[in-house]
Amino acid sequence: MTGTAPANGSSQRSGLSSDHGATTIADTVVSKIAGIAARDISGVHALGGGAARAVGALRERIPGGRTNHSQGVSVEVGERQAAVDIELIAEYGVPIADLASAVRRNVIASVERMTGLEVTEVNLEVSDVHLPEDDRDEEESAPRVQ
Repeated sequence: MTGTAPANGSSQRSGLSSDHGATTIADTVVSKIAGIAARDISGVHALGGGAARAVGALRERIPGGRTNHSQGVSVEVGERQAAVDIELIAEYGVPIADLASAVRRNVIASVERMTGLEVTEVNLEVSDVHLPEDDRDEEESAPRVQ
């Protein structure tokens, strides 16, 4: 593509800007959309590293606390493009390359469809693998009395 503007005098426009004004999308909006899209993929156990998940678990236990859908997700949002970084924990036995491909496809489709931004990249970091016995360890460590 050359740097020449179209002959009609309008520059390249996305659905976010028009003759009537511009729409700005906050980073938190894109990170929530990406987080929900990533969690929708079978084989993703959780998003975020150990510390982020611990803080998230505490937040959910507080009365009125809500799930942080952008946990483990960081984004960079420009006027027409977005880049997404996701840290996740995969379920044991799931082919990680296939999982990564599915997460990328779903995140790109969801962010582009909902925001109109072009997603330039989705970088994934698989920081751990969840084993079935990890759930049993959590159940056994529950307090014996209330």
